[in-house]
Amino acid sequence: MNQPKKFDIVIYGATGFTGRLVAEYFVKQYAGDDSFSWAMAGRSAEKLAQVRDEIGAPVTTPLIVADANDLNSIQAMLDATKLVITTVGPYQLYGSELVAMCAKSGIDYVDLCGEPVWMRQMIDANEVAAKKSGARIVFSCGFDSIPFDLGIYRLQQLAKEQLGATFSRVKGRVRKMQGTFSGGTAASLKATLAAAKQDPSLMQLLLNPFSLTPGFTGPAQPFGNKPYFEEELNTWVAPFVMAAINTRNVHRSNALLNHQYGENFIYDEMLMTGPGDKGEAIANAVANDKGMMKEGGPKPGEGPSKAEREAGFYDILFVGINASGESLRVSVSAELDPGYGSTSRMIAESALCLLKDATDTQGGIWTTAPAMGDKLIKRLTDNARLTFKQE
Repeated sequence: MNQPKKFDIVIYGATGFTGRLVAEYFVKQYAGDDSFSWAMAGRSAEKLAQVRDEIGAPVTTPLIVADANDLNSIQAMLDATKLVITTVGPYQLYGSELVAMCAKSGIDYVDLCGEPVWMRQMIDANEVAAKKSGARIVFSCGFDSIPFDLGIYRLQQLAKEQLGATFSRVKGRVRKMQGTFSGGTAASLKATLAAAKQDPSLMQLLLNPFSLTPGFTGPAQPFGNKPYFEEELNTWVAPFVMAAINTRNVHRSNALLNHQYGENFIYDEMLMTGPGDKGEAIANAVANDKGMMKEGGPKPGEGPSKAEREAGFYDILFVGINASGESLRVSVSAELDPGYGSTSRMIAESALCLLKDATDTQGGIWTTAPAMGDKLIKRLTDNARLTFKQE
């Protein structure tokens, strides 16, 4: 018989920039809520205590020393909890053993991963074990890819209700966004490209829109690597930096939902830059921006000030079109900057949703829509300042 767990949730990486924001969110949003227990984990007991005090967490908040280089400490952390939130990336450098150990031990897991090649490697290596143990492993529970994955899920549910069938073609268009991508996102992109240079087979996976749906390949997808004018929306559009991960997750969601969106489903993402010469100039500037790859941006563990996070926002439009010319639109918008403020809330609510609401979700390696769907949309709307709206 399994031993009872000491904690419901452990935040692993709580001394890092995003992990600290997750802990702070629990302190503020769930003060006095004794319906779940949580602990903070990281490499240094001293730093954990410092962060605990700085964020105003109770002095009784449990602290766990756990280090990716000491697997005994990781196993001890897992033995104490039902679910681990990990913000320790790049995951391809620090996360593989943790996923394998969760899959084997039946421990639920959520992360902020935007590394599709590594995710495919984890699916291949650990999905059988996760299904056997009952571990629910959910990747990409932040800005990549929750607003996109759940935005399309909501659009398709409305299409079934209002039109009797889902859309085989959906466009994701980022209308507005203010805020920075995290240092972890930039580090993950650099690590992914470095690994792909070493091994050409990884580059094949990186370029494959169906890299996260082993055994299934759908129709050709728009590449989205060049600006163009989109008549239907009267705007120039430019490549969107997160499209390479979001589109893969959306296709995995479709597969895990038994192809509710159809086996011929086509989806792409672009950034709207406005009409006219100004829109075209911005679109070209975006397409030529290599800022994510430059030195000097935020490093993992660094990020914007509280004021900058509070001033951030995003607004994403999803347009579904069917063969009869019928169309529906859904938007997902949020206060707070995408990479840190909103992301830290989304991963916290994903963890709580798995524990409290999506209790019938079976073991396996999931995306957010099939694992939590409407239950997570409700939590994000109620608690995390996200809005899902039909337009």
